[in-house]
Amino acid sequence: MLLLALDTATPAVTVALHDGTSVVAHASQVDARRHGELLLPAVDRVLAEAGVRLDAVTAVVAGVGPGPYTGLRVGLMTADTFGLALGVPVYGVCTLDGLAYASGIESGPFVVATDARRKEVYWARYEDTRTRVGGPAVDRPADIAEQVAGLPAVGAGATLYPETFSDARGPEHVAAAALAALAAEKLAAGEELLEPRPLYLRRPDAQVPKNYKVVTPQ
Repeated sequence: MLLLALDTATPAVTVALHDGTSVVAHASQVDARRHGELLLPAVDRVLAEAGVRLDAVTAVVAGVGPGPYTGLRVGLMTADTFGLALGVPVYGVCTLDGLAYASGIESGPFVVATDARRKEVYWARYEDTRTRVGGPAVDRPADIAEQVAGLPAVGAGATLYPETFSDARGPEHVAAAALAALAAEKLAAGEELLEPRPLYLRRPDAQVPKNYKVVTPQ
């Protein structure tokens, strides 16, 4: 097994390789505006560090969000393209699950929250690092304050709103190394993974203008 994992659902552009036992190479860079520019070079660096070619990959794992429309689409389209080109399966993993897995919190409850912009967070509740018991959802922090009061909270969304998430902890952004390790663990146990389809949870920021004039040649 050689899993290529990637995620662009948060400001982090992150890639990793996992051989079924451990992570053999990984790279991450935080830049919310350059997902498309940074992802493929990161894949090249990880493959070079591991000393393997792309055609050695046996499966692709992609973070499916939730996340902003444009960034999330970059990672999922790249994963689908690799899967088609290599003839290998493509699996999805919830990005929040990857953060929970990397949190190191042995027992819950706890929450994971990422920045959803518009003064909102994408969030989910966990019983342990592998067991999600609520969400994912998108809400204003003030609207969920009672539900998350006093709980440990992982992710950049938690650090942005300390008045709601009083026990904010790292990591802030997902790492593909965690996604790969979680996916490898689930596959080894015979568990099903998600389809590589985006969890948007809301409409994209870009909208077709209403009542615009159609200009046609005379």
